[in-house]
Amino acid sequence: MAELLSPDDLLSVEEYERTRDAFRRTMMRKKRARRVPVGTNCTVHIENRDTMRYQVLEMLRAEGSWDKPEAVAEELEAYNPLISQPEMLSATFMFEYPSEEERKSELPKLVGIDEHVWFQIGDKEPILGSFDVGQIDEAKVSSVQFVKFPITAEQRKRIEDPNTVLRFVIDHPQYQAMSVLGEDARRSIAEDLAP
Repeated sequence: MAELLSPDDLLSVEEYERTRDAFRRTMMRKKRARRVPVGTNCTVHIENRDTMRYQVLEMLRAEGSWDKPEAVAEELEAYNPLISQPEMLSATFMFEYPSEEERKSELPKLVGIDEHVWFQIGDKEPILGSFDVGQIDEAKVSSVQFVKFPITAEQRKRIEDPNTVLRFVIDHPQYQAMSVLGEDARRSIAEDLAP
């Protein structure tokens, strides 16, 4: 099981500012292997402890809230559930449109997307994603969606096999796309799900 983040895992503001450029370069390289385009307007980011640690540090930096223990606790509470675990693959789906006009026009068309996002392991039955209910309702869809996929021990073994083809599939009436994950992404998922 991936260990959850605690305040002890975070750098001080001084240390983070001093090392941020090198830290960001390392994280961008790691995140690149975990980024999967699904069609022209969706990118999936496969999450783990490292990506969530980076997210928390960046949020604390942006909000200037390093010295507020309650703010640190809130960030950890928000992002710890997004760390992939042996029984749960966690991903961020980003629906990206170049202009605000397009976002206003296209995102409402994605209502119901929570019934149309799948993770497929080999030729087995695809796994329906579980969405954060706070980001979706009958009238609107957020451009950023936190999605989890339950994984069994048998499915985890299949993911570990380099010959297994992994796919993200979206079959919404207004957005249909499928992406085969590369070897770096497959290996990253296998590492994230290791017990």
